[in-house]
Amino acid sequence: MAKEAPSSRRGRTPRPAAGGRKPRRAPSLPAPGGDPLPAPLRAGMTPIHDALLGWFKRVGRDLPWRRGVDPYRTWISEVMLQQTQVDRVVDFFHRFMERFPTVERLAAAPESDVLRAWEGLGYYRRARQLHAAAKRIVADHGGHLPDTAAGLRELPGIGRYTAGAIASIAFGCPEPIVEANSRRVLARLVAHAAPLDGTAGDGPIWEIATALLPPRSAGQWNQALMDLGATVCTPRSPLCSRCPLAPHCLALASRSTASIPVSTARREVVERDETAIVVRRGAKVLVVRRGAGEWWEGLWDFPRLPAKEILVPLGCGRRRVVGRCSYTVTHHRVEVSVAVCEASRQGARRDGVAWIDWEALGTLAMTAPGRRIAALAERGEGESGRGGDRSSRRRRG
Repeated sequence: MAKEAPSSRRGRTPRPAAGGRKPRRAPSLPAPGGDPLPAPLRAGMTPIHDALLGWFKRVGRDLPWRRGVDPYRTWISEVMLQQTQVDRVVDFFHRFMERFPTVERLAAAPESDVLRAWEGLGYYRRARQLHAAAKRIVADHGGHLPDTAAGLRELPGIGRYTAGAIASIAFGCPEPIVEANSRRVLARLVAHAAPLDGTAGDGPIWEIATALLPPRSAGQWNQALMDLGATVCTPRSPLCSRCPLAPHCLALASRSTASIPVSTARREVVERDETAIVVRRGAKVLVVRRGAGEWWEGLWDFPRLPAKEILVPLGCGRRRVVGRCSYTVTHHRVEVSVAVCEASRQGARRDGVAWIDWEALGTLAMTAPGRRIAALAERGEGESGRGGDRSSRRRRG
């Protein structure tokens, strides 16, 4: 089948390079509906499978969720690994499994306990969906995860990649996966010189991943792709001399590993400023629960100005700024000024607003910025107290 030329050169003849040599081009993919694998890869499928699976057997990463085959552990790890690096997940995985060793324990726990155990991993919607899925698994599946990708995708929080990963790794199903690391490996292997955006642009890569699946050992193959992308076929300066797929890699053959995958434009960073108010009343402090549609929905935090409907009824005294912190969420960079004040009244009860003992903050499922704000407020008040003591001593002298 004839292959379509890259769009940037369509209808043009490449100019010879310096010295009369023509530039080497990566072979493009067949037209839609054809074989997604270029002919050299299709002809070398068995050597490709043997090379990568043999490499994985020798040097695959020793990760806690890979020690034995347990669908529950595989599921928890794959949800944690969504948009989170492996190194960060390892410690959280150990703690989470100690707290919720079975799907029944997870399903029976209050959502606040699940969010508290998830604290620090970010993207808390994953934790809420994990909890909802656990309830479904216990109620509708007798405590057993569905053993097909289609069945898994019926559960909250499980999309195409996660379903494929669980089905192939835990149940041996011949399902492909495409995530950040495997996407890069596959794109370079076939010299896929088109933008990949993680959504619609991944369609051809899913076809390639499906076509490359070995007849057996799909779970090992998928994990090997991820490990290769994480440790060898890295975004910058890939270690091609150590790659088991180097003899088959079309991007390497065409000297295009630096330009594949094709990068997409990043979203512009949005700068924001906030003022967080830590309201004290004796030994208690005011906290608010993040509402639907807000960042960190369902977690506790400190109110942000203006928040008049919350703060005005409390009769707060003069605010004193004790520090600043910053955080990033998606494509937002937020600078936070932290102020403390004393309330003269408790105010009427409101949903999502609570007074709790300062010492009990550690028991709440709280946002990461909220933890930093609390630390700044505690340190600022301590320093203020020491300063006040020195000032009073000077006046007495």
